[in-house]
Amino acid sequence: MAELVKVPLVDIDPDGTFKYVLIRVSYREKLDDYRDIVRGYGWAEYHGETDIYDRVASEIEKDRVLDCECLGGGRISHSSSSKKIHIYGYSLGFGRAKHSVTMGLIKTKYPDYEVTWSDEGY
Repeated sequence: MAELVKVPLVDIDPDGTFKYVLIRVSYREKLDDYRDIVRGYGWAEYHGETDIYDRVASEIEKDRVLDCECLGGGRISHSSSSKKIHIYGYSLGFGRAKHSVTMGLIKTKYPDYEVTWSDEGY
C-alpha cells in the first residue's frame, strides 16, 4: 500500500498569485492513514467545481484506492526570484484552510524560502 506516499505533498505554480486548496488524502478502507497535500495553480478560476479540487481529486481517486477531502483553501503569492511565499485568504466554497499546516508542507519543498501566512485578505 505505497500509493499514499507516492502523492507529492506540494504542487504549486513557481510564480504569481493564485488560489490553492489543502486536501486530505487517505486510503478508502483506512481513513486514519492519511497525508495532507497542497495544490495551487494560476489557471484556476475557482478552488473547486471543475477547477483545482475536482481535477486533483479525480486524478488521485481514479484507481479507487485513495479518497480525497478538501480541508479549505486560500491564496498563495509565490516569487521564485526572491524565494518568498505568502499564504493568505480563504475559499468561498470550502472555507479557510489552516494556513499554518499549508506553510509546514510548503517548507518541506521550499526549505530555503521565506514562507509566511496570514488570515487577512481574500
